[in-house]
Amino acid sequence: MKNNLSNIKKAIKYLDKNKCVGIPTETVYGLAANAYSSIATAKIFKLKKRPKINPLIVHYYNLKLLKRDCEINDFFLKLYKKYSPGPISYILKLKKNSLISKNVTNNKNTLAVRFPGHPLTRNLLKKLNYPLAAPSANISTKISPVSKKDVKDEFGKKLSLILDGGQSQIGVESTIVNLINKPQVLRLGGIPKEQIKKYLNLNVEYKKKSKLKVPGQEKTHYSPYIKLRLNIKHPEKHEAFMLLKKRKKLSSNYFYLSKNNNLREAAKNLYKTLRLIKKKKFRSIAVEKIPNKGFGEVINDRLKRASYFK
Repeated sequence: MKNNLSNIKKAIKYLDKNKCVGIPTETVYGLAANAYSSIATAKIFKLKKRPKINPLIVHYYNLKLLKRDCEINDFFLKLYKKYSPGPISYILKLKKNSLISKNVTNNKNTLAVRFPGHPLTRNLLKKLNYPLAAPSANISTKISPVSKKDVKDEFGKKLSLILDGGQSQIGVESTIVNLINKPQVLRLGGIPKEQIKKYLNLNVEYKKKSKLKVPGQEKTHYSPYIKLRLNIKHPEKHEAFMLLKKRKKLSSNYFYLSKNNNLREAAKNLYKTLRLIKKKKFRSIAVEKIPNKGFGEVINDRLKRASYFK
């Protein structure tokens, strides 16, 4: 499905009828529905098999609609001007008269919001008079989707419409920043936390565990449900080996995340590579040591959660 007006109109028609639609974003593809509708948002949880206690991120076009739903503050405005639209989500206080469905927030008084940068989804949001709740378009705890085909692989005919925006350019989820009090990073993602710290000139902590429930904090997440070993120098004979950069030695079980040690490129290719390895029916994955800085820290976070399953 191409980026044209008739496809956007079709998406609006489905969304207005409280149906779910697959949408592209620069981070990963989302499973979108009207954030004001309890009927529509309940369908997201059902399709994803997502626990109802796990809140959803709500996507807005700009500040106009957000101001109806949330209280905004100086930290938010500063980060919004620098990074939005883009791969960052903000946790804000919900206004008492907000129309956001209680399904979205798990009955809490906070909301995670984002302004996606993908032009197709921005065009869609601009034409709607409600924001879109849109978690990643995959079955809960499994690998996030970075293409239309990934979404189709997850849901098949259960999803009536998927807008095709090509491969996601960031390839990992948005960074989540809690702005209720002093800014804290609650999920590593598309904007490395060092950038946020430097820009705000604050010691912004990364809270791996938080009383505030947000997406991406589960022990098992982003997982191909294959044995996954980290920081490996030499893989076992029949094991897929994920490498940060290309080697001179060629092998059918070698999978490269980047051409030349580029951590941003590696993050973009992470989920695509995990899906490819799963399709090739490997039963075990070894990953070489990834530097734990910038996008490397994000990759390590995802791989650690992907490896933790029973």
